[in-house]
Amino acid sequence: MSSSSQMLAVKTRNAGVDLLRGVAIFLVVFHHIGIRLSLQHTMLKPWLPKWVLSLLNFRGYQAVFLFFVLSGFLIARNSIVRWGGLRHIHLRAFYTRRAARILPCLLALLGVLSLLHFTGWADYKIGGAGQTLGHALFSALGLHVNWYEGLTGYLPANWDVLWSLSIEELFYLAFPVVCLVLCRDWLLGPVMALFALSLPYWQATTGGSEIWQEKAYLPGMAAIATGIFAAMLTRWVTAPPRWLTLLLTVCGSAGLIATFCATPFLYHLVKDGIMLVLTLSACALLLGFHWQSESGQPWRLPGTGWLRLGGRMSYEIYLTHMFVVLPAARLYKFCSPQSQWWAWTVYLPITAACWALGWMVMRFFSNPAELWLRGRLQENVRA
Repeated sequence: MSSSSQMLAVKTRNAGVDLLRGVAIFLVVFHHIGIRLSLQHTMLKPWLPKWVLSLLNFRGYQAVFLFFVLSGFLIARNSIVRWGGLRHIHLRAFYTRRAARILPCLLALLGVLSLLHFTGWADYKIGGAGQTLGHALFSALGLHVNWYEGLTGYLPANWDVLWSLSIEELFYLAFPVVCLVLCRDWLLGPVMALFALSLPYWQATTGGSEIWQEKAYLPGMAAIATGIFAAMLTRWVTAPPRWLTLLLTVCGSAGLIATFCATPFLYHLVKDGIMLVLTLSACALLLGFHWQSESGQPWRLPGTGWLRLGGRMSYEIYLTHMFVVLPAARLYKFCSPQSQWWAWTVYLPITAACWALGWMVMRFFSNPAELWLRGRLQENVRA
């Protein structure tokens, strides 16, 4: 199979992943709007159940862990397709692809945020105790924004989103090395499975500040390991019975719905295991989507095209959406300083603007920059 055919095959099998990424980024955007314009203070409160309002406003953290699982699956699955197995990963090609994808948007974002800091914009100026622009830049480039915030407190909102990127970037650095060291699937697979199941342990034993407990490396890495293990299962099992595919899809969907929609009830049942329910449900749903797609009849949910588009540009939306959310929330409060009764009306326009900004960044900057950077790094495409 040619390199272009490989990439087309990968893209074709990613429709389900795009949908899940779209759901995740939608919940992140609504969460960040809700922090500033809560639906609890709008006219919807008497009309919508409490769990619906909580789902729309307070599930951003769970959505990030869903992103972790999806990242592990995508990176591992694409590596398997591209190189025929995780033990055959080409280090230089892997790092080139990751750098070309991550660095252009990240560096551009840091440049814009630094300029806004120097010009004194209130929502972007770093002013916490012990915090400086230099330290914030070093933490973003040194893959430890989460650690820095755990030590000094929250950074401004557009900086704060980089905490999860620090975990993912560290994963990108370590992943191919781990695959080459644990060079047999029979060894790598159980290690990933055990690490994935250790998520509740890492969450329960993480010390330090409340911020660090939420944003520590190891819980996020455990979620990523879940996605890696799911990708490895797609290599080991290529044609499961249809009943198993359907069962995984139903159970995975039910688990995610329960995690996002019935969080208090689920917490009473599993306590600190709630995030493990989320990651294992995402794993099951990814396998169901993948194997159904492999059968030649992928599931398509009508009306979800905008979510799949959001999934494909979720990185761009994630980095840039606060440039829409923050001024939009300030504008609403300026126009209606005494009441948030009608704030629900701005949610969809803000979300649409976030999608539009993400698309423009992807279309006119990140995609061209990625192609240019790959060429400059002289990637060996056949590797």
